[in-house]
Amino acid sequence: MSYQPPGQYDRYPPQGSGMQQERRDQPGYGRRPERGAETLANIIHVVVGLVILVFALHVLFVVLQANHGNGFVHGIYVTAKALVLGLGDVFTPDDAVLGVVMNYALAALIYAIVGHLIVRALRRR
Repeated sequence: MSYQPPGQYDRYPPQGSGMQQERRDQPGYGRRPERGAETLANIIHVVVGLVILVFALHVLFVVLQANHGNGFVHGIYVTAKALVLGLGDVFTPDDAVLGVVMNYALAALIYAIVGHLIVRALRRR
């Protein structure tokens, strides 16, 4: 048996290699990343997006005078009415359609702002 000096085909890099040292010097090395806040932020982001979609569909159906007898249209109407949280009668112009557009747009804007602030706060953790 003869001794072979380390060459380019060694399995492991030498102990003093720069790559391993760089990883160890980084903050948080060896700790498991917490993903709970990120998951919650993603869920909130999706839920707020769905609520805004419901508001947009409701406004679209009102503007286009969709048939309230249709199950889907009625479901969107009931869901939007439940999610508007008292903001459905903030503006009361003479034109009822304009009132629906303004009120539900305001509700969607408030949901978007509050949702964005919550997601941003969760992702900073």
